[in-house]
Amino acid sequence: MLTIYGAMRSRATRPIWLLYETNTPFQHVPVIQSYRLPDAAAPDAPFNTASPDFLKVNPQGLVPAMLDGDLLLTESLAITYYLARKFGGDLAPRDLAEEGQAVQWALLGATSVETPGLDIAQVHGKGQAGTPEGQAIIAERTRALARPFARIEAHLQGRDWLMGDRFTVADIVLSECVRYAMAQPGIYDAWPALAAWLARCHARPAWVRMWAERNAEPV
Repeated sequence: MLTIYGAMRSRATRPIWLLYETNTPFQHVPVIQSYRLPDAAAPDAPFNTASPDFLKVNPQGLVPAMLDGDLLLTESLAITYYLARKFGGDLAPRDLAEEGQAVQWALLGATSVETPGLDIAQVHGKGQAGTPEGQAIIAERTRALARPFARIEAHLQGRDWLMGDRFTVADIVLSECVRYAMAQPGIYDAWPALAAWLARCHARPAWVRMWAERNAEPV
């Protein structure tokens, strides 16, 4: 059976969201990141990215990972696009032009949106948003997001979704990068089309299911 390794508080949300969209059966093996544990090598430690059994799956010690028969994939974007191709129907690109667009939005998210968004999320997660240091990080990362957010905003004028006239894998992977910054109040106010698109993504039942399961995991 198709198997996804990874805690929900990881980039495993991307392929799992897609699998929920398609009602595809799969086995989910929770694997917590070892840096979240006081001692990943302790005998009673939960299954984690430093566990010997997981390192047999992915020697890099990162999640998510996917096994589909003999095929191993270990990057969340590659996993999600593979699953869209195999199970996604119209969630997948329909032609070469859409293939290029889908890759474009994935790379924009990975290279321009994810890191500053994660930095903002981590400042809030650590309770540092009210400190001078935290405020400086948030201000700098918000400036870094202005260019990619402006690109997305311009593209979404008159559109509900990124690609064609339908929700696709491109919306999944990019919105999962964009949402990292949502802990910062007002961060999407200058980008109303982006904010409306993100709200549409987050209204989908598959995302609501995934997010509830993610929030049920220990921090």
